[in-house]
Amino acid sequence: MTAGTQAGTQHAGQKVIEVARCALVVLSGDGRGTESVIDKDVYSIGKASDSDLVLLDQTVSRTHCEIVREAKGYLLRDLGSTNGTLLDGAEIREAYLKPGAIITVGKVELKVRPFSERIEMLPSDATTFGEARGKSIPMREIFGLLERLGPTDATILLTGETGTGKDVLARSIHASSARKDNPFIVVDCGAVVGSLIESELFGHEKGSFTGATNQRQGAFELANGGTLFLDEIGELSLDLQPKLLRVLEQRSFRRVGGSREIRVDIRIIAATKRNLKMEVERGKFREDLYFRLAVVPIEVPPLRERREDVPLLVEVLMKQLAGDEEPLTVSAAAVGSLSGHDWPGNVRELRNVLERAAYIAQAMGDTELNLSALPLGGAPRKESDAAGLPKFVGGRSYRDTKAEWESVFEKGYVAWLLDRNDGNISAAAREADMDRKYLHKLAKKHNLHPADRK
Repeated sequence: MTAGTQAGTQHAGQKVIEVARCALVVLSGDGRGTESVIDKDVYSIGKASDSDLVLLDQTVSRTHCEIVREAKGYLLRDLGSTNGTLLDGAEIREAYLKPGAIITVGKVELKVRPFSERIEMLPSDATTFGEARGKSIPMREIFGLLERLGPTDATILLTGETGTGKDVLARSIHASSARKDNPFIVVDCGAVVGSLIESELFGHEKGSFTGATNQRQGAFELANGGTLFLDEIGELSLDLQPKLLRVLEQRSFRRVGGSREIRVDIRIIAATKRNLKMEVERGKFREDLYFRLAVVPIEVPPLRERREDVPLLVEVLMKQLAGDEEPLTVSAAAVGSLSGHDWPGNVRELRNVLERAAYIAQAMGDTELNLSALPLGGAPRKESDAAGLPKFVGGRSYRDTKAEWESVFEKGYVAWLLDRNDGNISAAAREADMDRKYLHKLAKKHNLHPADRK
């Protein structure tokens, strides 16, 4: 019995996501006839009041057993109970569940009932979901789905191009859940140096490696009770993926250099700009980890496929940029030009363009942004825009002329690349397939390094 499998289908003209679910039907005892859906990655059964399924029978231990949702299926595990846990009459320590199987907890019998939940992606009536904005059908379909899934503990995988707002959706999912008052911890798997990512995720004990002068809690420990957002999960190295999979399945881990098992209660949201199915086929990403993360996959469309959202986003972003001040207005011609742009950097690029344009308008004493103040790299170039480019000069050598043009290209490309990656040198270097130290050197050379612009 596979856990959390999903598929996209069409139903009466609507998109449908099918999620494999599982429920337990109580066959004996005081709760006979009741049914409980396994709606968590780790589902506890026992007499304790904080158990997910509470069985008030004297033969049931306080923490009797648990069911762990894994990529292979639902794993039943006994937790050292007094009277043991049986599966189809055989006592087990741990075993995978099958449809229709009978679990005996103490003397209480439970029947395993798998079912498939069909979730129609009907567009929401709202143009917002938390901090996210959009009135286009693709975005309102996402909002409609998240309105249903946000309050649950479902693991969600957000995919899409850089700058589409996956991080904004992740924060909004957390804010819509019962965990909203607990921590929301972010780990950018692509920004952390490879040798330190394990410590970043799981923490470390003092003296566990060179430079570990103090004990440190990792992201999993800090997120206990809340949500852990694993951004750019596709950048995680293959050697660390099995360790992450184990923690996701068992919800327990050890700090680097430690021996104590630490249990946590967290929700996982992951995001990537990569096609993880293709990465699995290429052997770059573990298939079992992919299925563990993609319980509910959601693809966030690029801005060029939802141009009708641009005017709303411009309005929202201008208010954010203004802070407590009165926001600058944007001319109708400028909004039209913005809506027609392809936005390879998506919403992040739009924000950067508006921010630069706002500085120019404020410096000129204007209260409105106009078309000429918007530095659209992909827009048709006007004659006046060519003034900043080098000119061919008679008598100048080919080498000197080429060097001047290369310098202009170099500066423009590095600025564009860093804008696309929100100033993240490591992510920008990976996208451009260039050495990180060399990009760092170029950014310093042209005064574009994020550290110099703070």
